[in-house]
Amino acid sequence: MRLGIIGLPQTGKTTLFNALTRGSQPTGAATGKIEMHTAVVDVPDARVDKLAEMFVPKKTIYAKVTYVDIAGLDGSTASKGGSISGQLLNQLAQMDGFIHVVRVFQDENVPHVRETVDPLRDIAAMDSELVLNDLIAVERKLEHLAEEKKKGAGRDKAVIERELVLFNRFHEALSNETPLRELEVSDEENKMLSGFGFLSQKPMLIVLNLSEGQAAPEVTSLHKRTSLVALQGKLEADIAQLSPEEAQLFLAEYNIEEPSLNRMIRLSYDLLGLQSFFTAGADECRAWTVRRGATAPEAAGEIHTDLQKGFIRAEVIAYDDLMALGGMVEAKAKGKLRLEGKEYIVQDGDILNIRFNL
Repeated sequence: MRLGIIGLPQTGKTTLFNALTRGSQPTGAATGKIEMHTAVVDVPDARVDKLAEMFVPKKTIYAKVTYVDIAGLDGSTASKGGSISGQLLNQLAQMDGFIHVVRVFQDENVPHVRETVDPLRDIAAMDSELVLNDLIAVERKLEHLAEEKKKGAGRDKAVIERELVLFNRFHEALSNETPLRELEVSDEENKMLSGFGFLSQKPMLIVLNLSEGQAAPEVTSLHKRTSLVALQGKLEADIAQLSPEEAQLFLAEYNIEEPSLNRMIRLSYDLLGLQSFFTAGADECRAWTVRRGATAPEAAGEIHTDLQKGFIRAEVIAYDDLMALGGMVEAKAKGKLRLEGKEYIVQDGDILNIRFNL
């Protein structure tokens, strides 16, 4: 899972990246260059900690998410009638979703690229940037399809017609400044979109970057597959630089249950339609990532392809049941450890043991 951190210059993108990664990438004036920093981060999950306490494994492994700090978007492409191109477009298209950092904090020493701080304006500007880029790509595709249909050679006409219907639907939405993530797309239609990487179709998490103690503005009318979280970027970055012990003392002093950053990581994970299942034992307790709605064999494939190929059954117990009963021996005695077949839909928090044969 790769999430691109985007936003106008001087919004705190790299500050947020440093907070997420406990890094120290330099922040400051925008250079205008296309720069990227990448890091893999653990997804905080108290369930993994509890399983580790129960099984005392040799290794404890959390689910992972990759964050990419992407500079180069300044929100001006749409107003200039152009499109995103080259290396920047390639990087953006590879992301599974975006984290849009929006400046709310006031700081006269850090001038806003548009002179005034206006979160709603900046959210709309970024949406317009992505929508316009997709509109140009869709128009090119429609021109190609019309030419292909006119020639009457090559691909099946029925396939071309289905693509025309889909891309005309996209064109209508984009022409009305509607991001593609607002549209419902079937699995069959998604296959037609392979290789496009439309930017406005990707899920979006909007992060309102506040000053310390600043209240978050009200943001309504969010698009589908869009979430919002408010946090104090500078404070979160400072907390991230503390040792775990110092961070706990700091949070306790200010009566903060957990860093907002943890909630942001979980929100970004959830936004992509992902969930965690676990494997647990003396050797390893581990969180695995799988899409919501995945079957038991598909989950087995996340562990190893051989497990999916030779899948027979999955031993399954819900995390809450295991915690309530106190261990696997008790779970078996109470009949809570059950066998599930190939049609079983994995639930968030399931603990699986795969039976397979090759």
